[in-house]
Amino acid sequence: MSRLFPRTALWSRRLRAALAVLATAVAMCGVALAATSTPSSAAACNGYVGLTFDDGPTGSTSTLLNVLRTNGVRATMFNVGQNVQNNRSAAQAQVAAGMWVANHSWNHAHMTSMSQAQMQSDLSQTSSAIQSATGSRPVLFRPPYGETNSTLQSVASSLGMRQVIWDVDSQDWNGASVSQIVANASRLQAGQVILMHDGIQNTRDAIPQIMANLTSRNLCPGMISPSTGRAVAPDGTTPPPTTTPPPAGGTCTATATTPNVWGDRYNTSVTVSGASTWTVVIAITSPQRVTTIWNGTATWDSSGTVMTMRSNGSGNTFGFTTMTNGNSSARPQIRSCTSG
Repeated sequence: MSRLFPRTALWSRRLRAALAVLATAVAMCGVALAATSTPSSAAACNGYVGLTFDDGPTGSTSTLLNVLRTNGVRATMFNVGQNVQNNRSAAQAQVAAGMWVANHSWNHAHMTSMSQAQMQSDLSQTSSAIQSATGSRPVLFRPPYGETNSTLQSVASSLGMRQVIWDVDSQDWNGASVSQIVANASRLQAGQVILMHDGIQNTRDAIPQIMANLTSRNLCPGMISPSTGRAVAPDGTTPPPTTTPPPAGGTCTATATTPNVWGDRYNTSVTVSGASTWTVVIAITSPQRVTTIWNGTATWDSSGTVMTMRSNGSGNTFGFTTMTNGNSSARPQIRSCTSG
């Protein structure tokens, strides 16, 4: 024993030292694991977009909701009234998953061929079915096929709903592939709304890539404002005005706001800073059209949707009136501002 003790003691000291090193390593590893397992803070939302799904609820609604939840998406579901009546639990699941539920007519008919009384009955019946199932009455309405007229808009308004069309069509209803749906969604800009559909596999498969693209551009899914028809933060706050950064080598910045919005038109006011003479390029979403401009000289491209506004000595704020022509949600997007 006496001969073994020094070796035993030496082994014991070495074992304690090894355990200490191991404990330190484990502690450091634990810190590293804790750091990597903690979700990174969400990227700042520099704007919001409206992800919308029409024609539900369907037999695939629960699958769609799982995909949306997994990818951190809150979306607006434009539901068909008879589908809600036949599948109340799916409509309830939409609300439970944090989605906003809206009116998409009773049975997806061509509503512009209806009388005003028929429109009134159709939309009222749909809103009542949604309210009965979910406890909330819709404040948004999307006409089937995007077909609308002033009578239909008036009826929707009388029932407390704002009409919402879309800025970007995913084309999922037209057999678009996953990559095509993702490419279409990549055109979304702050405040805009995209059309997608419940019940389409390619659409569900595209959602992770759509979200990755939006995140890379600091855009986040938001709600659609019943006041403006534009996508805003989920709590209903309005994002900051659209501003263009100065181009390389220049100091011109253009900021756009929409101070006046009516049922069939709205005004846009653009303020230019950093230059006394300037050229601002602005894109309008078809079928919207600009009817009146002030404090600038405008020219148009061959499509009639891209306007180039130049200073005319009337100051650094110009404006224009845009007729919605059935698309009440889209707003002009500033593409560039150059001095001189």
